[in-house]
Amino acid sequence: MNKELVELSARLKDAQKELILSAARAKMMPSDSVIRKIAELEQAIVATETLIEEQAGR
Repeated sequence: MNKELVELSARLKDAQKELILSAARAKMMPSDSVIRKIAELEQAIVATETLIEEQAGR
């Protein structure tokens, strides 16, 4: 299970990174929906990493 969580975390980080880089290339303020998606991905990343840490502590 830990391997799957680590892979999920990497995919979430990659998706967030792409959104941020795309927003930077646009050279204007990103839309509210893009900002919301970046924030939602951050929450998912934190939750996934917390679960990874909890599983490692077992």
